[in-house]
Amino acid sequence: MDNSIQSLDQVKASALDMAVRFGPRLVVALIILFVGYLVGRWVGRALEGLLVRFNLDAPVRTLLIRIARVLVLGIFAILALQNLGIELVPLIAGLGVAGAAVALAMQGILGNVAAGLTIIFTRPFHIGEYISIVNEEGEVLDISLFSTTLGHADRSKVVIPNRKIVGEILHNCGRIRQLNIAVGVSYGTDVNVALGLVEEILHANPRVLQDPKPGFGITRLAESGVTISVCPWVNVPDYIAAVNELNKTILETFRARNIVIPLPQREVRMLGSSA
Repeated sequence: MDNSIQSLDQVKASALDMAVRFGPRLVVALIILFVGYLVGRWVGRALEGLLVRFNLDAPVRTLLIRIARVLVLGIFAILALQNLGIELVPLIAGLGVAGAAVALAMQGILGNVAAGLTIIFTRPFHIGEYISIVNEEGEVLDISLFSTTLGHADRSKVVIPNRKIVGEILHNCGRIRQLNIAVGVSYGTDVNVALGLVEEILHANPRVLQDPKPGFGITRLAESGVTISVCPWVNVPDYIAAVNELNKTILETFRARNIVIPLPQREVRMLGSSA
């Protein structure tokens, strides 16, 4: 019993001695980390104000601000460790070995990060543009280090890992898209009248952009009639609505002007042998 009490007293004495020796250092280290956090936030805000002047994309600004904050906090963390008397050389060596093991286990994630950095700094597309890649297409909603999010007209989203994007053939429509509407008229139609009506419709629709100039004209002499292609440009969010509105307006206008939109026709002749 006396031995147990003596051992307990020794533990208490050792704990008290360590608290006296390292307590103030630990408090100072925590204060250093807190100051580093505050300085990191201040540096981040200052850097954000500076980057806005350079018209950098939001993902690029966010990445640079995060890197700046981590670097500032890392510097203060080193100061805190030094204040505790911890040897940094063995610690750095151990972190290097651990980092190599983590890198091997997270090759896919690191590949996405590397591809994300490539996308952010090379900027092959921007938020709000319409792209087509890896059998997917849509409006770019978000670009992060790990993935790129595309939005569809039905409000669904497609999240593509960045490593699936870098190195692929990319079709970037930008912030506008070109419609391709085909309408047929009979061969008896005055095509100049029909083209004039199409031009009026394109100028009257508020979704149709006048710069670039809307394109339209006769593109095919088909079996059943003359094909007129209507190819105006619209903003990406207006694509579906513009297609519906133009088709409806063209149909109603042609009907009102008695312009016939022909149905497909086939002429079949029966050849019989004489008895």
